[in-house]
This record gives sequence, structure tokens and C-alpha cells, in this order.
Amino acid sequence: MKYMVNLYLLGVILTLLSIFVRLMESLEGLLESPLPGSPWVTRGQLDNTEPPKGLPDHASRGVQ
Repeated sequence: MKYMVNLYLLGVILTLLSIFVRLMESLEGLLESPLPGSPWVTRGQLDNTEPPKGLPDHASRGVQ
């Protein structure tokens, strides 16, 4: 019985964590322009970075 309670609590914690992560991602969209000098890097800024020039583009996707 204690095993089932532990599984239930684990499910509740994972659900709350998932909701928290989705909330943070939606709030990230509201913060499109971070303050200058801010140490945080948004996902949009990461998308704008170029891939390393040493690797061919097709090798990173596994296409032969």
C-alpha cells in the first residue's frame, strides 16, 4: 500500500513540475527583450546562434 502512495505522490510531483515548466516557457515569451547585461539567455537567442563551422550541416542531422 505504501508503494502505491509513493507512486501517486511521484505522479503528482511530476505533474506539478510539468505545469511549472510550461508556465515558465509561456512567461519567457513575454520577456522577449531581456535587460542589458542580464546573464539569462532566452531560447530565441539560442536559436539565433550559428552551428559550429567545423561540422558539415548534413552530419548534424544524420543525413548521408
